[in-house]
Amino acid sequence: MSPVRSPARIRRAAPALDQRVAAAVVFAATMFISIMDVTIVNVALPSIARDFGASTGSIELVVIGYLVSLAVFIPASGWLGDRFGTKRVFLVALAAFTAASALCGAATSLDALVGFRMLQGVGGGILMPVGTAMLFRVFPPEQRVRAARVVIVPTVIAPAAGPVLGGILTDHLSWHWVFLVNLPVGLAVFVFGLVFLAEHREPGAAGRFDLVGFVLAAAGFALILYALSSGPGSGWASAKVGVAGSVGLAATVLMVIWERRRDRPLLALRLLGERLFRATNLTMLFATMAFLGTLYLIPLFLQDARGVNATTAGLALFPEALGVLAGSQLAGRGYPRIGPRRLMVFGLLLVAAMLASISRMDLATSIWLIRAMMFLVGTGMGFVFLSAQTAAFARISPVDTGQASTLFNMQRQLASALGVGLVTTALTLFAPAGAKTTAAAAGNAAAYHGAFLVAAALAVVAAGFALTVRDSDAANTMRPHTPDGLTAPRDDDLVDGGIPVAA
Repeated sequence: MSPVRSPARIRRAAPALDQRVAAAVVFAATMFISIMDVTIVNVALPSIARDFGASTGSIELVVIGYLVSLAVFIPASGWLGDRFGTKRVFLVALAAFTAASALCGAATSLDALVGFRMLQGVGGGILMPVGTAMLFRVFPPEQRVRAARVVIVPTVIAPAAGPVLGGILTDHLSWHWVFLVNLPVGLAVFVFGLVFLAEHREPGAAGRFDLVGFVLAAAGFALILYALSSGPGSGWASAKVGVAGSVGLAATVLMVIWERRRDRPLLALRLLGERLFRATNLTMLFATMAFLGTLYLIPLFLQDARGVNATTAGLALFPEALGVLAGSQLAGRGYPRIGPRRLMVFGLLLVAAMLASISRMDLATSIWLIRAMMFLVGTGMGFVFLSAQTAAFARISPVDTGQASTLFNMQRQLASALGVGLVTTALTLFAPAGAKTTAAAAGNAAAYHGAFLVAAALAVVAAGFALTVRDSDAANTMRPHTPDGLTAPRDDDLVDGGIPVAA
């Protein structure tokens, strides 16, 4: 009988695999299940509430608990990856996420489910920024368009696939399967990553763990997300929302003051001083608010105002994912010649025009017309996502990539909560008299007109920030690479007396 082989021996025996391929496979598969986990669970909430006899307010903790836990650990993810290695931290986070998925699927009470969802959030909060850093470290700047195409696939397919898959699993099996579906993917990716991924550390950049910065950042970010997630349902004037939001903002202000005084802060806020990184983050903040707010509104309109089932609503939403894939392919071909600025502005103006058109729909609007408009919304966002994600890290050094990825992912999570919170609030503000509660407004078609216009306005604001992007700042991502992957360095690629900055 042959002896059991250790992971190290398995890795040595395994065939060599290009690290770009390995990182892309691991990132795409893992991001798909972690991002989909938010939207797939939303569809199953009514079934979970019936099984546990829970109220609407109580069942929201299944979603809010995950988001808050996610927010707590994102700030520390950059330091953890630099200190202990991106591969090790990524695989531990993936193991935690997968194990928590199994526990959620086996939960026998609401309290247990909420607790296991918070454990899922621990893994999810670390997976996204560490995975992004891992991916962009193995792709040099001139190949970032290829990396951005990998990032886009799980980012846009997962939110659209979640409602469809969640509806099918809940209707034909049970709500337990919306969690158990993560297990085969999580286990397969863990083994693949263990064998093929290479380790990367930046111990010199990590320094000592900034405990004060972590507590302030985690508390501030988590409480702000909690307030934004709870506000639409509980009311913005409720005590818990007001207290959470106020304390969260205060903690965030203190965190900024503290971090700016440290030589090696937990969050490298100085990176926001870099012109291109700041402009692309602001563009993505408002673009994501518009996009995810729309993804929230469409199924709500179709189910509550038009009375279709969850599966039909999810299928009406899915064309946006196809649109993003089509738009990203077009943008990828034109990026080296056109640059990120004009591609993003064009995409955002297309999104704004489509959302303004969607705001005119009523109960008689053809669902095929809605699908067509969602496809065009996705096409516009494909131009934005690919261009912003390609350009954002163009002037970020490898040492700072982990920290930049943390900030980028914090912005994305904040945009998600802000977008849904704003459009949900708009529903109640634009509802006719007598329909001022969220539930009543959601069933009133007229309320959606103003909400979609708010989303369109967010896209216009994003286009304004996209106009501040300078293509010259992202020039190293626009250069075609040679067969050997090398390019001649530019003057601004050189630091410390002419030493090229590795990508």
